[in-house]
Amino acid sequence: MRRKSISYAKWGYIFIIPFFVAFIMFNLIPLISTFKNSFYEYYFIQGYKQVGPNWVGLDNYSELFKAENDLMKYFGNTFIIWLLGFIPQIFFSLLFASWFTDLRMKLKTGAYKIIFYLPNVIMAAAMGMLFFTLFSQSGPINSIYKSITGSTEPIMFFEHVWTQRGIIALINFLMWFGNTTIMLMAAINGIDPSLYESAQIDGANPTQTFWRITIPLIRPILLYVLITSLIGGLQMFDVPQIVANGGSAVDNTSMTVVVYLNKYLSVSKNYGMAGALSVILFIVAAVLSMVIFFLTTERDTKKKKKKGGRK
Repeated sequence: MRRKSISYAKWGYIFIIPFFVAFIMFNLIPLISTFKNSFYEYYFIQGYKQVGPNWVGLDNYSELFKAENDLMKYFGNTFIIWLLGFIPQIFFSLLFASWFTDLRMKLKTGAYKIIFYLPNVIMAAAMGMLFFTLFSQSGPINSIYKSITGSTEPIMFFEHVWTQRGIIALINFLMWFGNTTIMLMAAINGIDPSLYESAQIDGANPTQTFWRITIPLIRPILLYVLITSLIGGLQMFDVPQIVANGGSAVDNTSMTVVVYLNKYLSVSKNYGMAGALSVILFIVAAVLSMVIFFLTTERDTKKKKKKGGRK
């Protein structure tokens, strides 16, 4: 008698059904609805009189790219603020990850991981309010400045372009560098220690070891950090909304794309224009992520081909 083999595949499908149900309900259907709305004239007059939905094709997209809408300016603001936060984030994350994984320093990393990750637990809105209070005209930073310099005039942090952008970038840096540090530490700990031992025997110093062994082997995690940080930067909303008065302070120089998108949703309730802007944002994020991915993978394949040719 042949025994029937037990198939466990069906249980795997059963267990992932809740995920797909939640994804379809809360992600896929709203995504399709957003794409659909982007081709319609659909808004409310004075908050209650509905206009549309009327098919307008690509009119919403062409309207967004008109000069008076300043869409490219808001994309520029978003990328500048993201870069101001991301460059120190990746620098300090790599620095701390290298220190904490160095066996010679014998550091106990458990407490440091908790301390670094704590700002990530705090809501972005709470961090925005905290820093808005710290750097306000009557806040602690200006009080310290006045007591040291003897000045009677406070520094108007939120009335200058770069100080305002710098505060937003600082908040993003503090919130995310701990998370990045932990991921990079995990990546470095996954490297075979024998590679470092071989490099030391061959006379490599710590700097050479870092650039020739550590960086190439943690490149997939660095790529992941870069892409997720870029997507998060494009979705920046909470902090500019609070710190920069909805992005409108100092001639809209801290107005990000998502803050601009929120104005269509909450103020004018123009779902057609909001849908078009959401689609543009989705395409920009997808294209930039693909460019970064292919540039890095192409470099790796070229290096492998060179090594194969030498053999």
